[in-house]
Formats: sequence, C-alpha cells, structure tokens
Amino acid sequence: MSTAPVRMIGQHSFLLKGFASAEATNLLADIKHITSQSPLRHMTTRRGYQMAAQMTNCGRVGWVSDSKGYRYQTEDPLSDLAWPSMPRSFLTLAKKAAEECDYDNFIPDVCLINCYYPRAGMGLHQDKDEKDFTQPIVSVSLGIPAVFLFGGLRRSDKPDAYLLEHGDVVVWGGGDRLRFHGISPLKLAHHDLTGQCRFNLTFRLAS
Repeated sequence: MSTAPVRMIGQHSFLLKGFASAEATNLLADIKHITSQSPLRHMTTRRGYQMAAQMTNCGRVGWVSDSKGYRYQTEDPLSDLAWPSMPRSFLTLAKKAAEECDYDNFIPDVCLINCYYPRAGMGLHQDKDEKDFTQPIVSVSLGIPAVFLFGGLRRSDKPDAYLLEHGDVVVWGGGDRLRFHGISPLKLAHHDLTGQCRFNLTFRLAS
C-alpha cells in the first residue's frame, strides 16, 4: 500500500493518492475472475434509460437498477445465482483504506464494479440505498484518469472537481456520507494495464 499522505477533501472525506497502486495487478486479476462469472452489463434506470458505465457486483449482495428501481439483492438477475464472493484482495484494501482515514472496523458486504470507457460518466447522485449511514464509502480507481465531482448535501450545491488517477482511493463518511458525487465524462486515454477503460471499485456496507 502507498504511504502517501492523506488529503482531506471534506470534513469527513479523504483522497489517498496512489494508495492502491501496488495492489493493482492483483485487483485487476480478481476483476477478470468476477466478471467471468457475473459479466459487466449496462443497467437501466426505472425510467428505462441505459447507464453509461457498465457494472457488476461481488459480495453478499449486489446493487441493481431496473424498472423496479434501485436496490440490493442476493442474486445476479442475469443468472439468478449468487453474486461472486468478495476476493480477499478487495476486502483487505477496503479495510486498510478506511482505517487510514480513521474509519475503523469497516467490513463491506458489497463491492460495485463500474467500468467506464471514454465519454462515459455518471451524474451527481447520493449513495443512499444502504441501511447504515454511519459506515463510509471506499472508492478505488484503476486505469485511465477520471474527474471526480464531489458536491454537497443538496443536488444544487456546486461540486468540487478532483482528478483521480490509477490507484487513487477516495473515502467519505460521517457528515459527508450523503454528499452528492459523480464522474465527468472520461476523455480518451490509455493505460498499460486496462487499455482505454477505467475500473471503479466502490465498497459499501449495504445491510
């Protein structure tokens, strides 16, 4: 893990530059294994719009979106089988990143895996489908860079913008837990390990 200093980007929010870089090869190998069981797919919103990023999950539950809305469920809707288990490399990284930011005893039960290609992004939103908002969010970036938009507790609050590069980790919780956030559409770029894509691992405690 990186020993780079922790940068505060909010009262309870932190950017850890390069924190996951040393583990990137193992993380990407585990992503490949997970997606061989539960493939990446474009989910749709309840209004029928297709999401720009592809995604899948691992862990006890997985986050899904369709005409029924947003929710966690124990089975992958593509196969009706349980989601792949969370790899040890994922869990270890999430726990260490949380502890680095003084969020002790964080044990996520789900990891959302998002895959972005150039021009794909994600609009401002809150992560609020979880039951326990005292637990943080840990977000890991792998591959080509992206601009992370970190807003306030209202959608209308102007977000700050942070460049996330390969291996960067963002952790937020406490009073910042429900801040709106998103990703600007990615620019064309190439990374030696991922080609023209960016993977984002988002760790949460859903229940």
